[in-house]
Amino acid sequence: MNILLEKQNILPLPAGYTARGGSIDDYKIAFDLLNIHSQYMNGCNDLNDPELLRLDWLNEGFNLETDLRMIFDEQGTLVAFIECWMTQQPPVHPWIFGIVHPEHWGKGIGSHINSWAEDHARIALEKCAPDLRVAPRTGTEAHNETGVALMEGLGWKHIRSFYRMVADLDSQPEAPALPDGIIIRPFDPETEMEEVYRTFVDTFNDHFGFIEQPFDKGFAEYKHNMVEEPGYTPEMWFVAMDGDKMAGICICRREDTEDSESGWVGELGVRRAYRKRGLGLALLKHAFAAFYADGKKCAGLGVDASSLTGALKLYESAGMRVRRQFNQYEKEFRPGKELAVESL
Repeated sequence: MNILLEKQNILPLPAGYTARGGSIDDYKIAFDLLNIHSQYMNGCNDLNDPELLRLDWLNEGFNLETDLRMIFDEQGTLVAFIECWMTQQPPVHPWIFGIVHPEHWGKGIGSHINSWAEDHARIALEKCAPDLRVAPRTGTEAHNETGVALMEGLGWKHIRSFYRMVADLDSQPEAPALPDGIIIRPFDPETEMEEVYRTFVDTFNDHFGFIEQPFDKGFAEYKHNMVEEPGYTPEMWFVAMDGDKMAGICICRREDTEDSESGWVGELGVRRAYRKRGLGLALLKHAFAAFYADGKKCAGLGVDASSLTGALKLYESAGMRVRRQFNQYEKEFRPGKELAVESL
């Protein structure tokens, strides 16, 4: 066997704890643990609907039994879990996400689950062409000193930061100024879903870490994650149109997953030919107005702190401020050709 695929050093699970793979029936206890962790770290829930986690776990290619590790204490209570996602084609950057109940920090559980996930992610080496760079990625919130210390102690390198931003909606947002010939309207879910997805791909091809997927796979995943989720509200999906050409999109949820009094901008993108004309700001202000009319007190979104397209400056110009920072880490398994977008 290739030495790179051999078992790595999985750090031991502390005495008194047990581990097993997951199943779809575990989503509610995992949901509860997510919110216990988030309440401790941020004073708010991470998710307001367990269905969001269940649907996430039902993404094609994610094997709950092998890609999810659950840790229980002696009373049979879930105290930690970790996911290792290798659904991307090819899986050059397996995504690892894990949490430990705050009352069980400092016992070695975090080291165990992260070393388990790192070892499991080595499966990606045999699924990717030998000339491709393979490097799993993970992350933690910047103010999570325990999580940051864990990542750095296990040899992960900080490569990027992302912000959760928010804007107050205390008064009627000003009407957006549109570029000549452009209109903004809700999309037609019966006829425009495929074009929205193509616009998403065109715009996010300029975002750090993006890897375009085969169309059928990518479109199916997009519909699963965006349309089948309980927060799907097509009247909150806005498209910028230049005649019959889709110039940009602003995909919103009526409610932020962690705050029912806030709207959420899930995706905002403008095709290259229409950038630097104020269209991104216009789409954002259009969303703000829709949230305000819906009675929301604020609006939120996530952004790459070093956005390749200058999105951070755009959001700041609209009066948004940083609420939290999420740090992304990486560990290189094999050097080679990088598939993910890193620069323009």
